Amino acid sequence: MGKSYFDQDDLKKFGDITEFQETMGKKFFDYYGEVFKEGALTVREKSLIALAVAHALQCPYCIDAYSSSCLSNGSDEEQMMEAVHVAAAIRSGTTLVYGVQMMNHVNKKTM
Repeated sequence: MGKSYFDQDDLKKFGDITEFQETMGKKFFDYYGEVFKEGALTVREKSLIALAVAHALQCPYCIDAYSSSCLSNGSDEEQMMEAVHVAAAIRSGTTLVYGVQMMNHVNKKTM
């Protein structure tokens, strides 16, 4: 089997993004760290949100990272899958709502 475009080991290298642009990379990690601290939302809730977003954006690195994060922060498989279903529902709804643009276009063309 050939090597996948997405290499699981690359996730471990994420911290290296500061190599080519240290200032912005450090600012990103400072912001990222602040976002994922306990706040109005728990770390567990933030991990579930991140997992859902990871699926909506289809990022295999994020799916890997936040599957682990969810488990280590107390989420179970059912909660994680429910978060994925929320992402799927929003993504499909987004696709369908763009249908209104198509309908508007068709109505203009056929009037």
